[in-house]
Amino acid sequence: MRFIPSDLSGVWLIELEPRSDDRGFFARTYCEQEFAARGLGTHWPQTNLTRTLRRGMVRGMHWQADPRPEVKLVRCSAGAIWDVVVDVRPKSPTYGRWEAFELTADNGRQLYIPGGFAHGFQCLADGSEVAYMMGESYVPELARGLRWDAPEVGIAWPLPDPFLSERDRGLPSLAELRVSHRIFSAGAGIQ
Repeated sequence: MRFIPSDLSGVWLIELEPRSDDRGFFARTYCEQEFAARGLGTHWPQTNLTRTLRRGMVRGMHWQADPRPEVKLVRCSAGAIWDVVVDVRPKSPTYGRWEAFELTADNGRQLYIPGGFAHGFQCLADGSEVAYMMGESYVPELARGLRWDAPEVGIAWPLPDPFLSERDRGLPSLAELRVSHRIFSAGAGIQ
């Protein structure tokens, strides 16, 4: 595997190094030693799979808040996606910045996303499947989201007029998150 750091601290693009022969190829998608050597998470108690039927659908932008933030290792196992991360760590120097990566079944790329990043994707092909390992189990009361088209972030989605779930359409903007973060910080201490 080749580990390529992104412009956002802690986010890594991981390219496979397949070994090919007349049968096809073999490639490692995870190695505990290689991840640990870079200080990356190696504990994966949950694995998820999504299948999105329609090209243009946006899923996200989601994350899990402290005290149990989710680390994710994402790969597209069928079709193609435009995978996006947004830094939502309030004290980060890159707060509100985003970066995107094209993950496809053909290129085999993976994205390592640390806790504190909103994550989502737009399907570039009908029937796209995304498999992702999670560094924490899902805790519903810690689930958070960011509006896919938050004007303060300005994500450049590749396909116009995306389809979204009701839940994702109602997520807050970055400005609304800042206000709620201040409320949570002053009250219960939740980020």
